[in-house]
Order: sequence, then C-alpha cells, then structure tokens
Amino acid sequence: MFDFIAALGLVFAIEGILFAAVPNLAKDALRSAAETPADRMRLIGLGSAVLGVVLVWVARGM
Repeated sequence: MFDFIAALGLVFAIEGILFAAVPNLAKDALRSAAETPADRMRLIGLGSAVLGVVLVWVARGM
C-alpha cells in the first residue's frame, strides 16, 4: 500500500509541475483529450496501464 501511495504522490507532483511550468500546453493537451473519441482513449488508457505494470514489474525485479 505504501508503494501505491508513493506512486500516486509522484503522479500529483509531476502533473502539478506540468501545470505550473507550461499551463498553456497543459490546457491544449486537455482540450485535445476531450476531443478524442472514447474508443481511442480506451485503447490509449489500456496501453498506458500495461506499460506502467511492465515498468513497475521490471523495476521491482531488479
């Protein structure tokens, strides 16, 4: 559970830095995401989840 909370904290930190450093780019990215069809977003989300699990698995195995 500690690892999950740490990972969630990193997500918030990275997104916070993104919004603080380049707010216009972040707004454009959010606008683009809102215009993306749901089926494509689902595939992107699934791919990201698989990649994340693989990265954690590799990092924890080392």
